[in-house]
Amino acid sequence: MDEALDQALRRYDAGEAERADLKILTKHLLNLLVAKAPGHAVEVRVPPYGAVQCIEGPRHTRGTPGAVVELPAESWIDLALGRTSWAEARATGKVRASGERTDLSPLLPLLAR
Repeated sequence: MDEALDQALRRYDAGEAERADLKILTKHLLNLLVAKAPGHAVEVRVPPYGAVQCIEGPRHTRGTPGAVVELPAESWIDLALGRTSWAEARATGKVRASGERTDLSPLLPLLAR
């Protein structure tokens, strides 16, 4: 892990993450998701820090995608690090997911910490 990412994660763990920390962690973890599940069937949005398309299936090119997952940065980071489960995040309303293939639980966590 590079130094900036490691520092951002330390601040996040300490409850002292700033906007720049959330951005670097979100983008890094989204990139890991794309590497693990390449494709264009599902759009994962973590406003305002990033959005990616992943998971094999029909390619989305215009308008609102048929399969969308949207969540806040903190929820994304906690899911990707294995600190919360997909079921917990869905049950508490922290994740909005609609369309086919939007259950990301088989892909998570991306990093165990």
